[in-house]
Amino acid sequence: MVKTPAQLISLAGFLGLPETKPASEYIDGQVIQKPMPQGEHSTLQRDLIRALDDQLSPTKIARAYPELRCTYPTGSHPVDVYGGRSIVSDISVYQWERIPRQPNGRIANRFEVCPDWSIEILSPDQNHTKVTRNILHCLEYGTAMGWLIDADESCVFVYQPNQTPKFFDQPQASLPTPSFAIGVELTVERLFSWLMVE
Repeated sequence: MVKTPAQLISLAGFLGLPETKPASEYIDGQVIQKPMPQGEHSTLQRDLIRALDDQLSPTKIARAYPELRCTYPTGSHPVDVYGGRSIVSDISVYQWERIPRQPNGRIANRFEVCPDWSIEILSPDQNHTKVTRNILHCLEYGTAMGWLIDADESCVFVYQPNQTPKFFDQPQASLPTPSFAIGVELTVERLFSWLMVE
């Protein structure tokens, strides 16, 4: 069977399209729709955002955002009309002073800077390689840390610039956080305990 090549679209063309539910991402000229979040994914996303915001927002250190679109220009390939990415990480954490703002001080609608911490939660039917590539792309543009949470395996992959990825699956293992995330202390066990309904 011959596979038909995907039709390419420019980043500007993609940004002119209506938003979809679940969100679509723009990667190397192609539009790829994310899978619909399911129970474990939604629970981890909700509880992790709550834990991060409870620790970081009151003192204006950082803020965590769910399903936030972050658009990256072409970067090193300006002649490539199909370059750039517009991705929607499950959780994007921005240090307070890096949160994009409008001239009047209100938060901007478009985020065109990388998050400081990108967190992805793997869905059962989601491609591990695609999600990893999104995290690596964020690191290339200045993200300090990326997490890939795999609920099926109860493990977390941690990515940092110019370092070998680390793997955490032992219940008592403390998960690394970016240096700005003062006071955020999570173990593998605590993270996945949020999936229990008692």
